[in-house]
Amino acid sequence: MTVDATSLKDRTVLLTGASRGIGAATARVLAERDATLIGQYRSGFVGAEVATSALPDDQRLLLAADFAVPGAGRELWRRAAAWGNRIDALVVNAATLPATPIDGDDESWDAGWEQAMRVNVLEPAALIREAVAYFLTQGGGTIVVLSSWAAEQGSRIPALGAYAASKAALRNLAQTVARNYARDGIQVHVLAPGVVRTEMAGASDDLRPDGTRVEDTLASGRLVEPDEVAELIALLATGRFPNLSGSTLDLNGATYVR
Repeated sequence: MTVDATSLKDRTVLLTGASRGIGAATARVLAERDATLIGQYRSGFVGAEVATSALPDDQRLLLAADFAVPGAGRELWRRAAAWGNRIDALVVNAATLPATPIDGDDESWDAGWEQAMRVNVLEPAALIREAVAYFLTQGGGTIVVLSSWAAEQGSRIPALGAYAASKAALRNLAQTVARNYARDGIQVHVLAPGVVRTEMAGASDDLRPDGTRVEDTLASGRLVEPDEVAELIALLATGRFPNLSGSTLDLNGATYVR
């Protein structure tokens, strides 16, 4: 009998940011792979509902959680675990992109940094901590963390310093978990996309000081498609690649090669 190595049947995945962009694309791919899906959204219930609509009701759970609120990450995990299905994989995708220009006013600078750290680092970190503790009792599990190429090289947009720093912090936490819990069967994979064709990409375009289109600066001349990222996330969520744990996988069309 041929076994489908990409199938997620009998695996439950907790996905943050399931209502749009990379998250919505990932939800659709996970559904195609027959995963049981717990999808987090902040306010976009309709988007999350549409993205997971291919799954039967007993194979999906949608949970609202606002990562701008302290404690939201920890509470999300506990609500997800209380559903009753064993959680096999966590996909940390939800993020925010506040502008923090050096030449802006103090209030905007402080607010942007606080937002970036809370939404992109502190609540995801708490969520990862809960997942690790849970996976230790279950004999292992998989964590996929969405970082960014800005975490590797700094942002080319001066107003996105807080975003770049937050993604670097999250990547470093993921690497620390991978290094210290590999023998416990916990895999941690980091994805570092370049500019993905989402609403967030449009926002970053608006912040480019020279007014150029981002596609014109890329080696491939095209943005990363959300489905490209989603397909890779789904493959890693199978848990079949323990020796990739701790690695950062680049998706940027050869614009940033290391």
